[in-house]
Amino acid sequence: MGRFLLRRLANYMVLVIVASCLAYFLAALSLNPRANFESKNPRPPEAVITKTLQEYNLDPHTPVFERFGHWASDVVHGDLGTNVKGGSVNADFGRRVGVSLRLLLISTIIGSLLGVFTGAWGAIRQYRFSDRVVTLGSFFILAMPVFVIAISLELLAIDVNKGIGTNLFQYTGEYDPTVHGFGAQLLSRLNHLLLPTLTLVLVQVATYSRYQRNTMLDVLGSDFLRTARAKGLRRGSALMKHGLRTAVLPIVPLLVYNVVLLFTGATFTEKIFAWHGMGEWLVDSIQTNDTNSVAAVSLFTAVVVLVAGLLSDVIYAALDPRVRVS
Repeated sequence: MGRFLLRRLANYMVLVIVASCLAYFLAALSLNPRANFESKNPRPPEAVITKTLQEYNLDPHTPVFERFGHWASDVVHGDLGTNVKGGSVNADFGRRVGVSLRLLLISTIIGSLLGVFTGAWGAIRQYRFSDRVVTLGSFFILAMPVFVIAISLELLAIDVNKGIGTNLFQYTGEYDPTVHGFGAQLLSRLNHLLLPTLTLVLVQVATYSRYQRNTMLDVLGSDFLRTARAKGLRRGSALMKHGLRTAVLPIVPLLVYNVVLLFTGATFTEKIFAWHGMGEWLVDSIQTNDTNSVAAVSLFTAVVVLVAGLLSDVIYAALDPRVRVS
């Protein structure tokens, strides 16, 4: 098992390096940081623009391989460079990761668990009224883009607040800066977290439940499950101990990769609810021609894919003993 994970880690590291390098070259060749200075009024002198961009390692006139060499050398030493405004990309990165983590931690845990158990429950009650309701609800959610769900929840919150005459549901930002005191700030953060979390949970439950229902249906008619029942194991115990454990194996990679990649994939949710996380940072960086920030997000995405792959392998091995002897 250890050698298996080491081989996977070596493969993933190579992929991380290749993906990060390609992402930097794509950003460096596609974006034009000089346009940010040329559009200012009054426009700075050309020499000032060039000197500033060279200090930030963002000058398009500098050969791209030279810029890449500086960037890669800084990254090896833990420095992600300077953004187009002259600030530290490391500082932006640390702040954005924390925001995304707070937003995604609860939603991913709830969404993945509910999705798996909802799909398994639907398979056990196949074609019954509850199964049809869950199926219809899942397809209804999947048919809507994420931003439609987010905006719908936001509009619903506005109507409810107007109806009751108070701001019961908060839908903008991470917290209310006018609130003071630990308890009050905690409640404010939880209130602001409710709607974006619900948006992500709904999408995840709808997605995972469809996959889990199909895999569970394949397991329900298996010989090993009938054998477990014939040996006297109760139906619920047999379904949980043998059925669900086997049925969840095919969707383990999907679960892990989707959960980890939400760090940069929750762009619409972050933009609509004004959560300044990694997804919003990527979009804003592209709009402002911020090459170093785009490269930092790409590097982070490659690393989380590596982490997702290793987590997927470990979880798969924990659920399937056959992998442990490979």
